[in-house]
Amino acid sequence: MKDEGMKEEEEEDPGEAMMDDQNHNNWGAGVYGRYLLEERLLPPAGPPRPAGPEHNGAGLRGCEPGGAAGRAGAAGAIAAINISASTSKFLMNVITIEDYKSTYWPKLDSAIDQLLTQSPGDYIPISYEQIYSCVYKCVCQQHSEQMYSDLIKKITNHLERVSKELQASPPDLYIERFNIALGQYMGALQSIVPLFIYMNKFYIETKLNRDLKDDLIKLFTEHVAEKHIYNLMPLLLEAQSTPFQITPSTMANIVKGLYTLRPEWVQMAPALFSKFIPNVLPPAMESELQEYAAQDQKLQRELIQNGFTR
Repeated sequence: MKDEGMKEEEEEDPGEAMMDDQNHNNWGAGVYGRYLLEERLLPPAGPPRPAGPEHNGAGLRGCEPGGAAGRAGAAGAIAAINISASTSKFLMNVITIEDYKSTYWPKLDSAIDQLLTQSPGDYIPISYEQIYSCVYKCVCQQHSEQMYSDLIKKITNHLERVSKELQASPPDLYIERFNIALGQYMGALQSIVPLFIYMNKFYIETKLNRDLKDDLIKLFTEHVAEKHIYNLMPLLLEAQSTPFQITPSTMANIVKGLYTLRPEWVQMAPALFSKFIPNVLPPAMESELQEYAAQDQKLQRELIQNGFTR
């Protein structure tokens, strides 16, 4: 009796197991689970079989519906159902290339358009959280390569249009419009690069060994700056020799921007770049001090002629 009592204590109460399993992940272990196993999933027991050696052998007892092998088969069926349901749920969340082209990329395309054409202080009616989520999902679904290709193509087309507009600009507006195009693009990168940070980290940096921001700056260099540098530089030198032809802030923005795009362009106008970029020239020699003093005096005379006082 004592042994039987101990066995009863060791046995797990099916009802208690179901109460503990609030998410019903262990539903096959309770009373209801056994009901499904034995009554629903298993075929009904047939009429009693005649006694005989062919029905009493050890190898055949396991084939009875209520036997251990039958219950194991039912448990396997339940596991298969669970796996099938899980697989179906996963497949429902798969983003096909058609889904990417018809749903996800159009959202990204529209957002990039707005960011590339915004002016400082403009309100952009886009959801940064939604765009970041689109990028994240596409990267997780192995669409990084296609998304990167689409992004580069999108921005390249935009920069080619910008370059054509600059070519059509009259000389008196050329410098100012170049400054606007440069500032607008660099401002857009401050939003575009963070939105695609997940693609940058898990595709561009790991597979291409590059950085998204560097790639996008290179696009502006190749499609805009290189095409206009030989027209722009003479105008900058002329503006430098004519005080107040353009604002000092515009000159500073362009010179610093050109240096960021390609530092070797300093060689085209060392004196101009040295006014805005420190340490681009070799150290001054004592023999050159008189020349520097003469340049300062000339600048002071020009300021006085234009109405500025000491």
